[in-house]
Amino acid sequence: MEKKKPKTTLGKIWYFIWEDDSIWSWIANVILAFVLIKFIIYPGLGLILSTTHPIVAVVSGSMEHDGGFDTWWKSRAICSITNPCSQGDYYAEYNITQSDFKIFRFPDGFNTGDIMVLYGTKMENVKVGDVIVFRSSRPDPIIHRVIEKKIKNSEIYFRTKGDHNTASIDGSGLNEEEIGKERFIGRAVVRVPYLGWIKLGFVKLIELFRTIIVR
Repeated sequence: MEKKKPKTTLGKIWYFIWEDDSIWSWIANVILAFVLIKFIIYPGLGLILSTTHPIVAVVSGSMEHDGGFDTWWKSRAICSITNPCSQGDYYAEYNITQSDFKIFRFPDGFNTGDIMVLYGTKMENVKVGDVIVFRSSRPDPIIHRVIEKKIKNSEIYFRTKGDHNTASIDGSGLNEEEIGKERFIGRAVVRVPYLGWIKLGFVKLIELFRTIIVR
């Protein structure tokens, strides 16, 4: 038996969103889901986790490992401009051993398309080996591993490095050699593989539409 359509305005709106099978109802559901996530769920998680960015999608391969841990540990890094070395040699310059690295959180890194859940901990509670998210001049926040923690003028600063990268980057809008409290967003505590591809796919779709419109 076909369900009768309501006569009241509120009832019609409810029916349109939840009962109607039209393409416009589907579009309305997508918009409604976006609004709920963007303005209610996401801020609510931020309040609970004490950070402006409770959930981030990994959009680059800077934390990926090539092969297994041992293969990655022996892969190429740059200890100085004229001194190519291994990843292991690079971390040794910061007194980080292979054994140390294996007990860090996310010792095997993570991949493009993963979702990372952040917690807005205090900087003094962040340890070498933790993975943090910080601001740069680039549009998206950066997620890299802390390899050095130092105090300068009574303030805490971090040096970070992407596991996949050959060295810390100073320049290109990243400047990860001295990250202070004004740039620190939070510490990564949970990884959810692949779920970030939903966001990345949506962003790519928007970019495609923009290209079509411009043309």
